[in-house]
Amino acid sequence: MMKEIYKDIYQVEIPLLNNPLKAINSYFIIGEEECLVVDTGFNAPECRKALFDALDELDIPLENVKLFVTHLHSDHSGLAAELNKSGVEIFTGKIDGEMINEMTKESYWEDFQKRAVMMDLVKDGIDFGHHPGYKYCPKTEIQFHGLEEGDEIKIGKYNFKVIDIPGHTPGHIALYEPDYKLLISGDHILDPITPNIAFWGFEWNILDVYFKSLEKVKSMDIDIVLPSHRKIITNHKKRIEELRGHHEERLEEIEVIISEDWVSIRDVASRMIWSLSVKKWTDFPDPQKWFASAEAMSHLEYLYLSGRADRHENGDTLEYRKCK
Repeated sequence: MMKEIYKDIYQVEIPLLNNPLKAINSYFIIGEEECLVVDTGFNAPECRKALFDALDELDIPLENVKLFVTHLHSDHSGLAAELNKSGVEIFTGKIDGEMINEMTKESYWEDFQKRAVMMDLVKDGIDFGHHPGYKYCPKTEIQFHGLEEGDEIKIGKYNFKVIDIPGHTPGHIALYEPDYKLLISGDHILDPITPNIAFWGFEWNILDVYFKSLEKVKSMDIDIVLPSHRKIITNHKKRIEELRGHHEERLEEIEVIISEDWVSIRDVASRMIWSLSVKKWTDFPDPQKWFASAEAMSHLEYLYLSGRADRHENGDTLEYRKCK
């Protein structure tokens, strides 16, 4: 499905088969002789077909395409390597661009598997081979222009400014057009679903980073947000307040779970309430166990770094308990 949102800005719905997200909104911004595509979908045949069908429908030759990747997740970057090999220039954040290239290496995923042990997911026999990040990411490194706050991308009548909004990933970026008060937000703000805020490493208190990015966007002069999933947002301040409230409730929920004894990350996640069609942890698909545990851990680390929880090692597994 494709529709024109603004003059020369098209929203293209790219299907994500067998995934709860169902689809990603890619955006095609058309200039006089070039087109900027924002995000690609998975490295999968159905995503490739949807993207190239949209280019054909708009009569845009591939040599006129440039690609902007908001962040590293495979539903956003999956086709980047293929397009790059075809001569498409790629623009993305410096941090996430380097991480996209790291994800093409088996060593990255072997290290990633250690998180299954740390989070206690070995109880479920979880393997990184079931993770969509592994299955659908680019398989070869990309050459990219590393962007940062304040860089500009001009196309047609639009002059977009790059905005750093880490949190959903360590190097998530967005495009802001101040004259049109328009933000292409990636996964930073979604409605009605909430972005997954996952643990990315001990060098980041990633939930706190996300909170700061929310406040940054909340202060901006925006009329419309074009997100990567679900519906367009016309009141970003209200939605940001709702997202902040959601995470505060999550923190309170987790504090109750860890109030009596030491609990592993996986066991915290299994006792949390999730908006999935399946309700029992044993029925969660493996990718959802990864995502749920990684989000539980970002919140547990926030509590730990805020002095609201203790943390210790039980062998190679981390456990948390509310401060007495």
